Amino acid sequence: MTDPVIPHQSDRAIRPAIGLGLRGRCPACGKGRIFDHFLKVAPACAHCGQRLDVHQADDFPAYIVILLLGHIMLPLMIEVNAVLAIPLGWQAALWPALAAILAVALIQPVKGGVIAFQWSRRMAGFR
Repeated sequence: MTDPVIPHQSDRAIRPAIGLGLRGRCPACGKGRIFDHFLKVAPACAHCGQRLDVHQADDFPAYIVILLLGHIMLPLMIEVNAVLAIPLGWQAALWPALAAILAVALIQPVKGGVIAFQWSRRMAGFR
């Protein structure tokens, strides 16, 4: 009796796929775009036809962005407050605005990376 063949995932390298996803490119071919709009995933890659709308990223990209923002903002706030004496009123405007700008800048690349990770591991509908 022979063992069933288990497909290896090495045919979909994880690092290049995530790199492409972070840049908003199709993890399969690297030429098409993942997103139609800011966070709206394209139904399929316009270049290679890979279905992209089968992902199940859900809230995971937002959790990653929150974690990254905490690790970026907290040390930055501590260092800036140690070096500069910024009035509290300015800080009340500065830090939330910076957090919002960073969150908007990070969410699309992170979502693309999550989708590319799912593609490389054949998760969700990427079988």
